[in-house]
Order: sequence, then structure tokens, then C-alpha cells
Amino acid sequence: MAHNTLQDCIDDLEKNGQLIRIKEEVDPYLEMAAIHLRIHEAKGKAILFEKIKGTNYQAVSNLFGTTQRSHFIFRDTIDNVKKMIALKTNPMQALKHPLQYLRVAFAAIKAIPKKVSSHAFEKIKISDLPLIQCWEKDGGAFVTLPIVYSEDADQPGVMQSNLGMYRIQLSGNDYIQDKEIGLHYQLHRGIGVHQTKWNALGKPMKVSVFIGGPPSHSFAAVMPLPEGLSELTFAGALGGRRFRYMYDEDGFCLSTDADFVITGEVYPNENKPEGPFGDHLGYYSLKHDFPLMRVKNVYAKKNAIWSFTVVGRPPQEDTAFGNMIHEMTGAAISKEIPGVHEVHAVDAAGVHPLLLAIGSERYTPYLKEKRPQELLTIANHILGTGQLSLAKYLFIANKSDNEKLSTHHEQEFFHHILERIDLSRDIHFQTKTSIDTLDYSGDGLNTGSKVIIAACGDKQRDLLEQLPIDFSLPSTFKNPRIVTKGILAVEINAENKNAINENIKSIIQELWTMNREQWTNLPLIVLCDDADFIAKDFNNFLWITFTRSNPSHDIYGINERFENKHWCCDTLIIDARIKLHHAPVLEKNSMVEKRVDEILSRLS
Repeated sequence: MAHNTLQDCIDDLEKNGQLIRIKEEVDPYLEMAAIHLRIHEAKGKAILFEKIKGTNYQAVSNLFGTTQRSHFIFRDTIDNVKKMIALKTNPMQALKHPLQYLRVAFAAIKAIPKKVSSHAFEKIKISDLPLIQCWEKDGGAFVTLPIVYSEDADQPGVMQSNLGMYRIQLSGNDYIQDKEIGLHYQLHRGIGVHQTKWNALGKPMKVSVFIGGPPSHSFAAVMPLPEGLSELTFAGALGGRRFRYMYDEDGFCLSTDADFVITGEVYPNENKPEGPFGDHLGYYSLKHDFPLMRVKNVYAKKNAIWSFTVVGRPPQEDTAFGNMIHEMTGAAISKEIPGVHEVHAVDAAGVHPLLLAIGSERYTPYLKEKRPQELLTIANHILGTGQLSLAKYLFIANKSDNEKLSTHHEQEFFHHILERIDLSRDIHFQTKTSIDTLDYSGDGLNTGSKVIIAACGDKQRDLLEQLPIDFSLPSTFKNPRIVTKGILAVEINAENKNAINENIKSIIQELWTMNREQWTNLPLIVLCDDADFIAKDFNNFLWITFTRSNPSHDIYGINERFENKHWCCDTLIIDARIKLHHAPVLEKNSMVEKRVDEILSRLS
């Protein structure tokens, strides 16, 4: 079913028992976000907030809260879209199967953006909007599901435009209310290319922010599309309706199907502090200078509905986005990078910090002994591809070692790697490079390191599943816990944390003084603040280990050494304790949670 508007989608979900209404007045400060989180955690329905303090508009969230609901929303179009993406990456398919792709051709024609001559908007102010603040330490209210539109200075017009989802700060900090808002975008974003070109001309970049509208527009804004496939065309194809637009009297593009549109200009080298913001890694991204957007107009339709989400420690609503994206584009990466079969950005680890991959090792099939060779070529290609280049950790395995291995079964994948890894050979660092803007484990904004851990060949060790009775640790360490086979979590006595940090290498070497045989089947040790928490759930291990460590600074080893500048060890150690430079962890407000208890109790 095509949803021409956000209201159409809401009506469709309600008709099919997939939407709940919150009828009593709710506070946009923390309360709405807390309700959303509570319902999302229970895998609940989409939520319509009918009365919001401080605004006359309603708001909806959790539309895409489950992959199943996303499938339901796009039930009539998703198959054609998959074929369209596949065709873009492999046009020969159309010649081989012309009848199969006939419907795709018609869908593509229908998806071409359509220019219209009028709109149904009224002009309002930023302060009229639902100013939703999700986390206590946020710098103000944010748009969390914005569709940000920009045009290429060299090739203006909609077909060379960019749609992206970059958070927008509406209030707080030093922004002049109703006149200025903050535009936050990260590395490898199309809008950055556009702004660079406008800056070179010394001209401001016109930006339009769409909120609400058909749900396909939100998906288009986050899709990593093949080169030459327009986000607006994709939005039309997925929504089963052409993207409708016009330009206002000031030359700004308006999506006439959106519920709200904010227009404004971004001037060269004009920035203001943006943030903090509770982000998808489960921590706050801190206050930094980002582009300032001078507001020109704010448009709203009659009975417009504000669309929002809440991000935090995964899984959240954006997890369903990721699942759908993988489903639609998963095959594209294997066509782009020869020899790769799977690449999985691990949601539980915050997506960008950790990649798992499977490739083919074919360089020396005539040799009996296998070692990573082609896998390293593939790994470097992965780390040079788009947003995959933001990863810190890349674990890559050889497909022929286990044809049934899947990157989406994370625990079994780690078992496979740890059984086979040669710690004197298979760890490869990249230092002083770029990582995710939202990751504060490095030594500066966007700055950190990477490590490739490749495994190929026969099993080398049996992984320890439980600690033996005679297992012992130096007095500096405490509370050893097996996370899963081959992985040990352990705490450090932190009476003097600074002294420990200054002497971490010598403290770790204390482990080498103990019974060396006990480490043979424990190839990975994680130093942490709470070993019980890590051992309780494998997702806890993934989140803590890979969001709280910077490979070049936080990887150590028992008997670590250099062999011709190649770092190696006998047992790998990752220091995943919270450091002084890390961003704060997101925490719920207890008073707000009590209020949410009361609201939800009246719903049942």
C-alpha cells in the first residue's frame, strides 16, 4: 500500500492494530523519549502523542520500531526496490531476465520526482514546533528524524541533490531562538561535498529540512545507494509515489508531501557549538563546533504531525533501519569488493566500531598451509569504502574454513576467529586515522586508530569454556569471568586509577608471571570496570569492549613484542575500562521513569 502522507501511514497502522495513542498531555522534555524507549524495549507499537506541552502539533514515534513493521509499511513496494538496487549494481541482469525486470522499469519511471506548482503550508516559527529533548544532558531540543536536502553547486536541481539524515539542534546553547539552528553531519556525508563546493564559491548553501511526510522519505535519507541512483528516485520507488517538490519564492526546495519544512542558509566557515546529544553508541556526543544554519522560513501543514525517534545504546529504532538497509543492499558490497562474501556492522557494538567480515583466501591454493593474504587485501578495501572506513575493529575470516559461518551469528564468529588466530602474525594496526565522529574512545574528534584481525587456516586451539579450579591472578586483578569460550573479562583493583593507567603495561605483564599455561586457551582478555555485566550477555561484551577502546592505545598483550615492526603477543588484551576522556554514558531520569510508569499504567 502506498502512503502518500504520514497520516496515511498512521491510519494504516492503526487499522491493523499496530499503533497506540497517548491521549493525556506529555512533556517534550525527557518524558516523550522515556515513553518511546519503554514501548520500544517491549517491541511495542508505533506511538501517536496527541497532546504535547508547549505546542499545538501531534507527534509520532516508533514507526520503524521493528523490522516486521517496516516490512508491513513497505509491503507493496520493497521487492521492486530490491530489484532496482540489484539492477543498478548489475545492469546485465535486465538483459538476462527482461520480463522479470519489466515491473522494475515501470516502477523506476513512476519514481521520477515530480515538480508541482503549489503547496498547502502555513508559515510558523521554530518555537511552535514540538521541542523534544530526549536525554537530560542534551544541549537542547533536536530533530531526530530530519530529512536534510541540499544541492550541488556545480549541478543544481533535484536529480543531483542529496538527502541525508543529520541531526538538527533547534534550541539551546548560543543559538538565537527562531533564527538559528545547528546542523550536525559526520564524515563521508554527501552534504559535506556540497558545502565544500559552495564554500569554494564563497556563497551560502541553501538547505531544506523535511520532517514527516511519507515514511519512504526517511528511509531514502539513510540509504547508502549505488552511484547514480538518486535518493529522491529511491524515495518515490519505495513509497510507490513520485517525490513531489517545488521551489519557494526564496529559491528553497520544498517537499510538498512533508508535514514540516525548515529552510535556511549555511554560510562558509560560520559555525556554533552544537550538542551534547545522547547518541546511538549509548553515550553522549559532546559539544563541538558544527555548521550554523540561519533560518529563513518554517512551514507546516494543517494538522501536521511531527515524526521523531530516540537514539541510545543499541538496539533502538535505528536498528530496524539498519536491518532493512542490509536486506536491500547487502548483495551490493560483494559486487563492489572482489572476494568478500559478507560484511556486518555490528549493531550491538554501536555499528561503526566493529565490523565482521567473511572473504575468500585464494592467493596460494597450491600451498597446504593457509595464512591470511587475500583476506588482508579485502580488509584494506573494506576500510577504504564509504562509511565502512569509520570502523575501528575489523575481524575477517576465510569462507572455506567453514562454509556455514555467518557474521550475523556474532558469538560463533568470535569462536571461529579465536580458535584459528595466530597472535604472532594476524594483528595489523592502522594508527592516527579517522573514526566515527560520535566515538570518543580515540584521541580527538574523528581521530583514532584501526586494527585488522584476520584468521585463516586450521583450528589452533581449544577455547576454554570455564575457569579451572587452580586458576589464579595477581593481586592487582579481580573478579575473572568467562564471557564465552576463549574470552575472559577481568577487573583491575582501582584504588589509585591514575597510577594504574600510568603503569598499565607493567601491571599487565604481571599476568605473564603467573602460570603461563593457563593462557593457552584464553586468547582474548578484556579489562573492564564490571566483569559480571560483560559476562551476563554477549551484547554487553560487544558494547563495552568496542565502544570503550581505541586499538592503538588500548590493545596490549601478554608477552607483547615487536618482530620487524610487527606487533605480536601470546594473548590479546583489550583495555575497555572507562577513561577520563570518554563521553558520559546515557542514564535514565528516575523521576521521569516514575511518571512514565503512571502514564503507561493508565493505558493498560
